[in-house]
Amino acid sequence: MTQVYAEDGRAFPVTVIQAGPCVVVQRKSKDKDGYIAVQLGLVEARKLKHVTKAMKGHFDKAGLPPCRILREFRVMNGDEPKVGDKVSVDQFAAGDELTVTGTSRGHGFQGVVKRHHFRGGAATHGSMFHRAPGSIGASAFPSRTLKGMRGAGHMGSERVTVKSVRVVRVDASNNLLVVRGSVPGSGGSIVVIRKS
Repeated sequence: MTQVYAEDGRAFPVTVIQAGPCVVVQRKSKDKDGYIAVQLGLVEARKLKHVTKAMKGHFDKAGLPPCRILREFRVMNGDEPKVGDKVSVDQFAAGDELTVTGTSRGHGFQGVVKRHHFRGGAATHGSMFHRAPGSIGASAFPSRTLKGMRGAGHMGSERVTVKSVRVVRVDASNNLLVVRGSVPGSGGSIVVIRKS
């Protein structure tokens, strides 16, 4: 993340995303697969080593070098690109609204105060109840903890989608997309970008 300045001097927080280039690896058709989609592979600067035989055959069929990241996108009938076509950031323009999907940052095992924003107990006056969850169910009836009860556990590392993310700037020569605000995930993580 960084910031950019508007013409009137206001600063806006932005995220710089290296978006692609991507290449179409496979086309899925209604007749063969039951739905229409394209499979995109992210072209990276470093070559991919240790490719499995199955994946090598998949890329050899397309006549393309192997990609580490593959994602599938549904497309409208008659709108799908051909195998080998390049998909880059020049399809976006400043002012476009995007939907960005990624994996949120992992926080490990956390308690209820951090994970679910429980208030906790009193801090002073001899209180020995600070960050515990409190009552999680009655003893006599139903004699169990009900499903869905918020408790301590693994926090983060979930699929998160952010909608209406506005494009601030597009740098097609370097495959960079500058969007307003933050996107899910830590630095260097993979995100999926769609037009809203």
